[in-house]
Amino acid sequence: MMDIDFKEYQLSSELRGHEDDVRGICVCDNVGIATSSRDRTVRFWSLDPSDKRKYHSSKILLGHTSFVGPLAWISPNAEFPEGGLVSGGMDTMVLVWDLRSGEKVQTLQGHKLQVTGVTLDNEDIVSSSVDSTLKRWRKGKLVEFWEAHNAPIQTVIRIPSGEIVSGSSDTTIKLWKGKKCAQTFVGHTDTVRGLSVMPGVGIISASHDCTIRLWALTGQVLMEMVGHTAIVYSIDSHASGLIVSGSEDRFAKIWKDGVCVQSLEHPGCVWDAKFLENGDIVTACSDGVTRIWTVHSDKVADSLELEAYASELSQYKLSRKKVGGLKLYDLPGLEALQIPGTSAGQTKVVREGDNGVAYSWDMKEQRWDKLGEVVDGPDDGMNRPILDGIQYDYVFDVDIGDGEPTRKLPYNRSDNPYDAADKWLLKENLPFSYRQQIVEFILQNTGQKDFTLNTSFRDPYTGASAYVPGQPSSMSAIPAKPTFKHIPKKGMLIFDAAQFDGILKKIMEFNNALLSDLEKKNLSMSELETSRVAAVVKILKDTSHYHCSSFADVDISLLLKLLKTWPPAMIFPVIDILRMTILHPDGASLLLKHVENQNDVLMEMIEKVSSNPTLPANLLTGIRAVTNLFKNSSWYSWLQKHRSEILDAFSSCYSSPNKNVQLSYSTLILNYAVLLIEKKDEEGQSHVLSAALEIAEEESMEVDSKYRALVAIGTLMLEGLVKKIALDFDVGNIARVAKASKETKIAEVGADIELLAKQS
Repeated sequence: MMDIDFKEYQLSSELRGHEDDVRGICVCDNVGIATSSRDRTVRFWSLDPSDKRKYHSSKILLGHTSFVGPLAWISPNAEFPEGGLVSGGMDTMVLVWDLRSGEKVQTLQGHKLQVTGVTLDNEDIVSSSVDSTLKRWRKGKLVEFWEAHNAPIQTVIRIPSGEIVSGSSDTTIKLWKGKKCAQTFVGHTDTVRGLSVMPGVGIISASHDCTIRLWALTGQVLMEMVGHTAIVYSIDSHASGLIVSGSEDRFAKIWKDGVCVQSLEHPGCVWDAKFLENGDIVTACSDGVTRIWTVHSDKVADSLELEAYASELSQYKLSRKKVGGLKLYDLPGLEALQIPGTSAGQTKVVREGDNGVAYSWDMKEQRWDKLGEVVDGPDDGMNRPILDGIQYDYVFDVDIGDGEPTRKLPYNRSDNPYDAADKWLLKENLPFSYRQQIVEFILQNTGQKDFTLNTSFRDPYTGASAYVPGQPSSMSAIPAKPTFKHIPKKGMLIFDAAQFDGILKKIMEFNNALLSDLEKKNLSMSELETSRVAAVVKILKDTSHYHCSSFADVDISLLLKLLKTWPPAMIFPVIDILRMTILHPDGASLLLKHVENQNDVLMEMIEKVSSNPTLPANLLTGIRAVTNLFKNSSWYSWLQKHRSEILDAFSSCYSSPNKNVQLSYSTLILNYAVLLIEKKDEEGQSHVLSAALEIAEEESMEVDSKYRALVAIGTLMLEGLVKKIALDFDVGNIARVAKASKETKIAEVGADIELLAKQS
């Protein structure tokens, strides 16, 4: 184990040559560094013999037809005397390069979508792709492949013990022994984007949920690192125990013992970050520059280079800084104040140095009076996040566990964190026992220190004071009824994650297939229609403007036409776009008008995806689309009216071998339980109870699916009209079995149901 005491990293050198984003880094033993780029090239950088801190581009590898991402190093051997490289690209190809000649020697074709990861397994190459498969290549030939996840795979590595590990947009990490999944790592709440080995410990992962996790190979989370404010793209570790991560928030962060000890700011997104053997760090940035950072004093850049980089950072931030909704650089200079105003009180914002300053026209004195500096958003000059049409300094993603979706927590720096936590817990219908945890989360992620503890809160339900760590509990409030940990469920669960680029690519792939089929060419979209679909996706991507963006009626008509006319095997990406359109306020309203005014295309879709033979992709997207309808109350009548048909259509899903289908179906059941309790629909509640019991009794059911079914049962018993029916079904026995589960949340909700049954 190397022992490097932590010192501050400083810029050592910059590797300039790429014409677009540097996307990937590969450390090639002590031979050099390889980088990949959006400019379609791979560059190999050799150490400059005249200056040991600098590298020069010694080879440019040309062969990919689209941007290049993952890289892997082939150590020198008989076939590659000077070593080789493996690269994967957006063009779906894996290329193998001989560094001696700089030529590609193998083109590995087989993936249908972007290649996201490449790793060496002895002499084999293993690649991952957005097409959800892992492929094994041997001597230029495909020898095996398997669908490793039910969503795009974003990264793949080989660990020292020989197993392959993959990370996916389904939020999981899987460890493979051959084609058999030996372990699934569950914990991230969004796409797993990067993986690396932590020598002697396990693996580390980077995620779109902005966190980094350290895992034992048993699947146990050993540590969670929180500090990034945007997607974490890459992760790497060093023999010293240090970890480095790269993020969309423009920082490469260095971690020691789970704590961020330094943040390296960049003038753009940090796509990748890797350690060199000597402890130096290499970063890949969206500005097209690769940078080396060092703790070794003899390798630090000279003062002129450091000043130039500081100036580059400053200029970048200023170029993004906004005042009054305008970029700072778009504001006029002080010369604009030489032009007289036209009315009393007229205001003008001008640029003074690095700031925007407001002036008001004094008609009587005929002069501009300075009002003060205009500030727009947080200090980093980025746009302030929007939630429900309101701007905040921060909008945090909060994972409360228990299979629940991530909640959005808004916060302004002027807020009292205790007040903010109290209001949020009330709004989200969460236990007030979370209060201190939420406050500490806010303080940690906003950099506030020495905040005075506020103990004035009173729980509006029990009248109890807030819990204060280190003080005895208040006994002033006596609960009027038993407290249940997981029931009743309030609010609806939805499926709001989408890989829009992959969905759109799949639609275009299917459309091209129809175009090339003479018998089905008439079903294909015109160029205008394909541009309309792309426009719909663009609107759906921009979630911060859902409150003001809208669709044309022809957009919805086009999606419904594709649902009706395209072959069943091709409709799942269309359903996926519809699923996300339902979450858009205007999209949900327009779709409802179509369903009410014409034939019910949604019911036709449900019948199509649930008819034998069923296709898992259709079934999954179909259930999730219907589940998302519960977000908008204007759909409640339709959902209640068609309850029997919908539940019957999807009734066989509880026994599906596809875990995602199971989870989607149990979520649909839970949403129906909440809705039908509100509607006081006893017949509907009985139907849902029966479906939930069927799930709860299924031994092979996935944990989160069973949990949601049990929550539905408990909620129906506690607040619905079917408690007696549940007891007749011997729900007490189901509760006892659940209570004995090794899964904590299953056991706890089982205890809730058992307590309810005993009260009768």
